[in-house]
Amino acid sequence: MSATTTERRTTDTATTDSFGEPWRPQSMIEDNPVGLPEEAAEKLIPKLDEIQCTLWTLYHQYHKHHWLVEGPQFRDLHLFLEENYEEVHKYTDRIAERITALGGIPTSAPANQAELSHVEHEPEGTYRIRKSLEHDLAAERTLAILVRETIDTALELKDHGTKRHLERLLTATEDRAHHIEHYLGEDTLDTGILSEG
Repeated sequence: MSATTTERRTTDTATTDSFGEPWRPQSMIEDNPVGLPEEAAEKLIPKLDEIQCTLWTLYHQYHKHHWLVEGPQFRDLHLFLEENYEEVHKYTDRIAERITALGGIPTSAPANQAELSHVEHEPEGTYRIRKSLEHDLAAERTLAILVRETIDTALELKDHGTKRHLERLLTATEDRAHHIEHYLGEDTLDTGILSEG
């Protein structure tokens, strides 16, 4: 079995002194079982890796907001955010599995994922829920743009399997963004319930 070493933007933060040498370094791309040309796999794996790292950032941010949301719309938002992080996690796994199907190794160390992510996680601390949702919406927009660009690349490379995975991810991403936009409409997230009198 031949393997190609490609340039990856990740850095290995684990020292070989404590863990030893990996059996297969992340920079190595193996022959894939799906019959995709080596050149196509080499171009798509880094792009898919950036998507799965961006998804991880979004997953953690949704989870944070799920834990910290409060106010009169707590229950609805608590459940909405839970649905979002569960869905994001599902697609994170699917994209990572696609990377392995193409012969690559997904980035898994959190520090390296943060480096490759196209979304910066909001700082620690609690933000007002409207601001948190605005952060989530901005992240979803960034993800949608990244996914569309990668769909175009997959289509150019005739990788219809990856294209199909990414189209499903794009639809889910756009749906989440659309639903967040509705939460950010004219509502009571900032003002709370006004008392009469």
